[in-house]
Amino acid sequence: MITLAIIAITCIVSFMALNNGRLMNDLILWPPAIARNREYHRLVTYGLVHADFNHLLFNMLTLFFFGRAVEGFYTANLGALGFALFYIGALVVSILPTYLKNRGNPNYRSLGASGAVSAVLFAFILRAPWSSIIVLVVPMPAIIYAVLYVAYSVYMDRRGQGNVNHSAHLWGAAFGVAFTLLMQPSVLSHFLEQLAQPRF
Repeated sequence: MITLAIIAITCIVSFMALNNGRLMNDLILWPPAIARNREYHRLVTYGLVHADFNHLLFNMLTLFFFGRAVEGFYTANLGALGFALFYIGALVVSILPTYLKNRGNPNYRSLGASGAVSAVLFAFILRAPWSSIIVLVVPMPAIIYAVLYVAYSVYMDRRGQGNVNHSAHLWGAAFGVAFTLLMQPSVLSHFLEQLAQPRF
């Protein structure tokens, strides 16, 4: 239910912001607003707004499929709001390096839930590395996708071109893995056992 609530809230706020420039400006990650005006809420609310419908759809579909698969793990370890805490933590951690790098840049803005969604996706991969996932209609093992995803994100982040925040994707993925292992260290041994038994 937490996953569905996050999706519902994100969709509602995103649609409102796409039709209300002032709301978008109040929620988007704009570093000077945090550094100068202490608008710390932007470290979370940037994940509630998206650039367009396709951006929103991709993130929410991914969250729908993988969030429901891992929500029970966080509920069992942290209580009823465990997954919500994980998701909010992922939003903050995934964007912090970007904020610190651009805190003096008045021209920089970032938005979208991709960092937190990456955390959810990698938490799933850590627990089920050989599960089949669909990438652009092509099925592949989750662990293979993870390797390709990280390699691509590192490459694109170093290039520094385009409007996609690849740094947030990487930090979100790292948070998803680290937080999951912190909650239940035995997941690591399970992951390694699964890796040793490949299933294609």
